[in-house]
Amino acid sequence: MRLKDALAGRRILLTGVTGFIGEALLRTLLVEAPEVRPVVLVRPKAGQPAADRVVRLLRRRTFAPAVEAAGGLEQLAARVEVLEGDLADVPRLPRDLDVVVHCAGEVGFAPPLQEAFAVNVVGTGRLLERVLEASAPGPDRVAADGRPRPGVHYVHVSTAYVGGRRRGPVPEASVEHDVDWRTELEAADRLAARLEEDSRTPAVLARLNAEAQALHGRAGPLTVAADAERRRREWVAQQQQEAGRQRGHSLGWTDVYTFTKALGERVVEELGAPLPVSVVRPSIVESALVHPFPGWIEGFKMAEPLIMSYGRGELPEVPAAPDSTIDIVPVDHVVGALVAVCATTPEPGSPAYFHVSSGARNPLTFRRLYELVREHFLAHPFDAPDVGELPVWDFPGAAHVERRLALGERVHGAAERALTYVPRSERVRGWSRDLDRLGTRLEVLRRYSDLYQPYTQSELHFVDDATLALHRALDPADVPALGFDTAVVDWEHYIRDVHAPSVTAPVRKQDALRAMRARRGPGGVRRPLVPAAAGAPASDVLAVFDLDGTLLTANVVETYLWTRLPGLRSARAAREVVALAGRLPSMLLAERRDRSDFLRQVYRRYRGADLAVLDKLADTVLAPALLERTSDAALARVADHRAAGHRTVLLTGAVEQLTRPLVPFFDEVVSSRLASDQDGRATGYLVAPPLVGEGRAAWVKRYAEVHGFDLAGSYAYADSHSDLPLLRCVGLPTAVSPDVPLLRAARRAGWPVELWAARTTLPRPLRPPRGPGS
Repeated sequence: MRLKDALAGRRILLTGVTGFIGEALLRTLLVEAPEVRPVVLVRPKAGQPAADRVVRLLRRRTFAPAVEAAGGLEQLAARVEVLEGDLADVPRLPRDLDVVVHCAGEVGFAPPLQEAFAVNVVGTGRLLERVLEASAPGPDRVAADGRPRPGVHYVHVSTAYVGGRRRGPVPEASVEHDVDWRTELEAADRLAARLEEDSRTPAVLARLNAEAQALHGRAGPLTVAADAERRRREWVAQQQQEAGRQRGHSLGWTDVYTFTKALGERVVEELGAPLPVSVVRPSIVESALVHPFPGWIEGFKMAEPLIMSYGRGELPEVPAAPDSTIDIVPVDHVVGALVAVCATTPEPGSPAYFHVSSGARNPLTFRRLYELVREHFLAHPFDAPDVGELPVWDFPGAAHVERRLALGERVHGAAERALTYVPRSERVRGWSRDLDRLGTRLEVLRRYSDLYQPYTQSELHFVDDATLALHRALDPADVPALGFDTAVVDWEHYIRDVHAPSVTAPVRKQDALRAMRARRGPGGVRRPLVPAAAGAPASDVLAVFDLDGTLLTANVVETYLWTRLPGLRSARAAREVVALAGRLPSMLLAERRDRSDFLRQVYRRYRGADLAVLDKLADTVLAPALLERTSDAALARVADHRAAGHRTVLLTGAVEQLTRPLVPFFDEVVSSRLASDQDGRATGYLVAPPLVGEGRAAWVKRYAEVHGFDLAGSYAYADSHSDLPLLRCVGLPTAVSPDVPLLRAARRAGWPVELWAARTTLPRPLRPPRGPGS
């Protein structure tokens, strides 16, 4: 009998249809079994109802044949019943269900222990309780002919690796172990509570606060606090991940994923005893061989990170045994097996087990996988400047890989520490990018070494006799679309010509986009400005600019000397330079800790200066020098914003004398003011605290609130990590010639990075042309 006939009229509930296997299964049922009545359990997400999520799913290319056959998207969506909920809150299930296929699960190799238990163990139990409830006899549990419906056939999608770190053949049977899932669940809950408590102990908090202070101290205490809390949460997650990994290892499993999936099977065997139960165990599920089209895949699975990192030259070696089998199965084979299993009816209390795998009859070794992937990249290399040379893998063994990795991590750490003491420059930013690339390679290798080593050195194969018998029982007409004999897979064709091109295509598109942006010039990527329409009211857009290091290629100490030395006699000027040089190391240390304190130390040296003389010097001596050190690109950008009708603001902690030559270029200038005595001489103090770090962000937010500016559509330009709060408070930030910490923050956030060089041509006039409305 054809599968479509065996399943005709059956009501099949699927979980996990927004995931890889679940989506493929729903698509196959809609296309190949048109009389199946599907029900899907989907959770709402980000304010989007579950039904809307399903409609978006059905719009994908994979469902096109089903949409056409149904006569349109609306008709197809009407065929799929949507239950809103998830495994944490499973709703009541329809009483006329025939089959439930549980595809949902936590599939990451290293989730926090409690999260893995919540989904793979507790969530499975909650679903089974609802299935049992829906299967209970009653007047509403009858077939069309009036006879009582049999119990719901529960199909559980697990993994072939639930057998743990075994060797040799793994049978299609219940896994032999005496681990009590309830005891482990209770222990995981206690551990999670204890780790939360431990994360709040003084010792842990002091360490995390110190790390946050070292990185963000110049930005301000709130930025430090936010980062310290982020680190605390990450610490808890990392501790849970490590606890799950170690607990799984201690009981014989590869990781917390296979550990909790094995315990989830035990939940199924216990709670599902009154039901017909089938357990389907795929191995490593990868892209489609044929259906819905060759190479179809959603997201990265297990092999993709290895393939991608190798192709980018980021994976010099792997801790794999060359003759070990990597057991890969195309997703369409897994789905074909699931459809066939849905058409069976196991006896209650006697679960049926099926391995959907390839290693027993069509093994692919790591050595062969490497050769095929290498052939692909030799013929089709990545075209990007950050791509390294293709490594040659010698498979030296896990111990050798670990020694090389540990050495690389030590060298990288030393270089990172040294980089923090080097003055900023384009060369230093280049070193930073090189270090980041090295760090990425080390992180990739460490992650794969820790997570994948148990898989890359496995010496087992999964017996698939029951699965093969099920395949051989198919009607011959079903084999082309629903067959699942993995012995037919030609690995050379599949890996080199189907899978590798498919999974690398999105990365190649990203590389091409980055190359296009890079061709715009060495100054980096510029945001397009949106001008106000002719005759439109005043713009609600701000454009905020920092001074030192952004517009001006000079620092506070330099500009202090520009303004202070011309007013001193030669001897005193020399003494001032010597004295300042002696204080410079301590001042620089203060600048690393707290920029406000650093500025106060510099401005203290103005004590006794005649402010009227400083003003005159600013307008005569200082103006030409300052303008010569101001970037042409910077002032051009200011002019662009003014031409677009934006409100331009120069926001700086520099004293107002330094900003006087730049006043004509901006709509508003906010700077520090030196306090004076009754004789008009500087006291060495400021009238108000200098605007630095979080103070700048607070000023901008208040300014926008009072004057009606839209920060989401506003711009900010700054060069220092201390300006991170300022850049974060607007919707369109740009890092300009940034220091290394800001460069990294900008790259993580996807902000544009521009390089504004100092002017090297003829002197510019003091008064620029004004923009609209001036």
